[in-house]
Amino acid sequence: MRKHSMIALGFVLVLSLFLSACSSKTGSGDNASGDEILVGVLLPVTGNNATDGKDMLNAMKMAVEKINSDGGVLKKKIKLEVADDGCDPQMATTAANKLVSKKVVAIVGGYCSGSTLPASGVFHNANIPMIVAAANSSELPKQGYDTLFLINGLVPDQAQSGADYFKDKGAKNIAIIHDNSAYAKDLADFAKKSVEENGGKTIAFEAINPEEKDFGSLMTKLKSLKPDGTYFTGYYAAGGLMLKQFKQKGVSGSFMVGDGSYSPDIIQIAGSEAANDLLVTATPTANFIPGAEEFVNNYKSKYNLSPGPFSALSYNGMNLLVDALKRADSTDQDKLKKALKETKAFEGIGQVIEFSDKNTLNQSNFHVMKVVGGEFTLEK
Repeated sequence: MRKHSMIALGFVLVLSLFLSACSSKTGSGDNASGDEILVGVLLPVTGNNATDGKDMLNAMKMAVEKINSDGGVLKKKIKLEVADDGCDPQMATTAANKLVSKKVVAIVGGYCSGSTLPASGVFHNANIPMIVAAANSSELPKQGYDTLFLINGLVPDQAQSGADYFKDKGAKNIAIIHDNSAYAKDLADFAKKSVEENGGKTIAFEAINPEEKDFGSLMTKLKSLKPDGTYFTGYYAAGGLMLKQFKQKGVSGSFMVGDGSYSPDIIQIAGSEAANDLLVTATPTANFIPGAEEFVNNYKSKYNLSPGPFSALSYNGMNLLVDALKRADSTDQDKLKKALKETKAFEGIGQVIEFSDKNTLNQSNFHVMKVVGGEFTLEK
């Protein structure tokens, strides 16, 4: 009798877990409680990419403070629940499940594509909308999630902007280096395609370990190939060291990085002298956006720092969510997804947001930046 009872109890427990999982996957409803609407934030606030992650969080906090001081939304205040993904897929999955368990209404964040990809699956299964402010791998929209909304331009557009710049400058022989992360490999593949479609030649296509410190052998190889331009598509921790050694070795041509390396940290790591003339394909910081002066001044006043590469996008993402909540007149997940999908001409800092049928931006927002005198400037 005891054996059969234990079997029955086990069956009930398994069944309850199954039903809970199904409810999590297909459920919809009003997740706000009391006087607050809980919004999840998924960012790297520790590790190599913490500088940009904290900058994005700062901008979101600014947006929330203004929203709440103006009376909140749906007669409730916004409260942020922050989870650290460390730009690591496993950490991101754990962080995403934590946010789901907290019953957040929506998510704003997503810096590294490699961590955003698995996390977005967790949120999709829980039917929680996610506004992605930075991550831009082409693999993200390929998932076909109706919960995922990207407000940064996609990797193919970024690759094209870099390839077009090289072509305009007469740089035909291009070396491309990536770190095998989802974002970096994606950008490298599209950069190779764009360079060759522009009539150029990819003379090297190399992968590095992002934890490496010594790129001497790679720089020796590049020097022998005499590139007109080198494009590193990974993140700034490795990018800064690579740039420093690129200059020390005397490799020919210009050095360009993708927006994963668009951070003041790359200048600090490489040194201002080595970083001079560094090119970056990215969305311009708020400092270069007409009409963003008030945001820039407020950010500097509050944090004693200049806003970083993804601060304006993060600020826009939080305000877009609030706009969608107002239009949905509810925190119901299905109504919120519908409101986000139907966004028309939402005016953020430096961009007007409307979504394609794949929930990506209708218009790219990439430019080429250049480091001059230790500062980023708008090149093209």
